Amino acid sequence: MTSAVKTLLSILDLETLEHNLFRGRSPQAGWQRVFGGQVIGQALVAAARTVEDRFAHSLHGYFLRPGDPSVPIIYEVDRIRDGRSFTTRRVVAIQHGAAIFSMSVSFQVQEPGLSHQSGMPDVPEPESLANASELIARFKDQLPDAIRKYWERERPIEIRPVEVARYFSQEPATPAQHVWMRASAPLPDDPALHQCALAYASDFTLLDTALIAHGRLLLDPKLMLASLDHAVWFHRPFRADDWFLYAQDSPAAAGARGFCRGSIFTRDGTLVASVAQEGLIREKTSR
Repeated sequence: MTSAVKTLLSILDLETLEHNLFRGRSPQAGWQRVFGGQVIGQALVAAARTVEDRFAHSLHGYFLRPGDPSVPIIYEVDRIRDGRSFTTRRVVAIQHGAAIFSMSVSFQVQEPGLSHQSGMPDVPEPESLANASELIARFKDQLPDAIRKYWERERPIEIRPVEVARYFSQEPATPAQHVWMRASAPLPDDPALHQCALAYASDFTLLDTALIAHGRLLLDPKLMLASLDHAVWFHRPFRADDWFLYAQDSPAAAGARGFCRGSIFTRDGTLVASVAQEGLIREKTSR
């Protein structure tokens, strides 16, 4: 198991402080603020700790303030409803005495029903695509320094983009991209943990999709980007340590906000989750 995956498992293993009260920590990786996917994943862990014999089918969260990675995050769970088929929880993440994130989660017992899905895009298999180190070696003279350092960082989620040119091309294009992802080492056989890991990974690359329409690069120093809200719908069981395709597009951007969507497929074409996010995309002004 890689050290990055060990770190992911440790940050998803929340400390129970009291009934409905949990504490999470952040990896000390030098980030100025807590990664949004971490807060989503930890909040889902906190909610799942209060539920038995059913799994999350949807979550809807709002980012309220930037998270401080130097101090723990307290997660308070409100047990809103325990029904025969559905269970509803509300989670608030707190730092420095103020809420930084709030999320509602709905859980459901497993039951049969009608089934259909959209088709998976026709893209190359992940084994045919370059990994992070290969991308750096191949495009080191074209990649901006900030993006090169981004790819050099060890992470718990392995990412293999299909459309590599978007990392250095400044030509406006259709705002869509396809990225293969998986946990970079095997995870324990706990379905709830795999949901939390996927929720964590679902915040990677999604908001960046809106930049493609404007020929703006990831980590553009002239832009301020921040997630405002995030929603995930879990359709079918999956493993987050198997390859999954994250097909993303951005239908609209306006008012300094970009709206992005994602569909997550297993490599056999099964649609297992859908994602939506709106994020702040603000031009920085010099003073």
